[in-house]
Amino acid sequence: MSILLGVINEGLIYALMALGVYITYSILDFPDLSVDSTFPLGAAVTATLILAGVPPFLTLPLAFAAGALAGAVTGLIHVKLGIRDLLSGIIVMTGLYSINLAITGNKANLPIFSQDTIFENTWISGLPPALADYSTPLILLLIVLVVKLLLDLYLETRSGYLLRAAGDNETLVTSLAKDKGRVKLLGLALANGLTALSGAVYCQQKGFFEISIGTGTMVMGLASVIIGARVFARITVLKTTSAVILGSIIYKACVSLAMAAGLKTLYLKLVTSLLFLLILVVSERKKRNAVHARSVV
Repeated sequence: MSILLGVINEGLIYALMALGVYITYSILDFPDLSVDSTFPLGAAVTATLILAGVPPFLTLPLAFAAGALAGAVTGLIHVKLGIRDLLSGIIVMTGLYSINLAITGNKANLPIFSQDTIFENTWISGLPPALADYSTPLILLLIVLVVKLLLDLYLETRSGYLLRAAGDNETLVTSLAKDKGRVKLLGLALANGLTALSGAVYCQQKGFFEISIGTGTMVMGLASVIIGARVFARITVLKTTSAVILGSIIYKACVSLAMAAGLKTLYLKLVTSLLFLLILVVSERKKRNAVHARSVV
């Protein structure tokens, strides 16, 4: 049971980040590598604020704002300076490494075990043991559902439709007398804000900030998005955001199964890369088969 709860907890934490990657990858078609550093940025901001006495719940929107600012910088470099999308993300990702260390006082590891968090406080400790054992997944589920509902509502607004159009048809955005660059900038800010929020929740659930926790974030997010999109593609009543969340949990379950089978932690990143490669290969083959079938018809 503890393994299952662990998978659900990890899946829900990274689901927030996967929703951000969904915006950049699926909606904007923007390979944004800055998420590898905005994830630890959210953790760095959260750990520092909690140690400074800021209420744990208040650190979440502040971490989101920090991530959104970083995403906006990526957008500005791409839109205003004309730097390619991939390089813009790499520039911000590299620069944020130093900024994250500066936020934590040049500490690569910052523990908050003795501090109150959204998962460990007086109110939760007073709950009956049977309920307290499930407090963490319930809190995570509540946060993820709130974020998902807000994102769904936003995507149904005029601004949300423009965001979708910016990835599918930039000419349409221009024809509507809207600045496509500004729309991209907004999307990148939102995506990185969600990624930083994921890092903030991760920090409070694990009890520490570590400078390298964002390594491979982009790959994990893409894997979650693709798994969710492919596995639940035929369930039309399920929104894409819901599929992404479930994809994150499935991805973490696959990793957990590999660990349970005796895989050493040393090879975890290698397995992650191979799993992602397999997902991409299967996905591309299905696309080619679908195109070939349509051409035959």
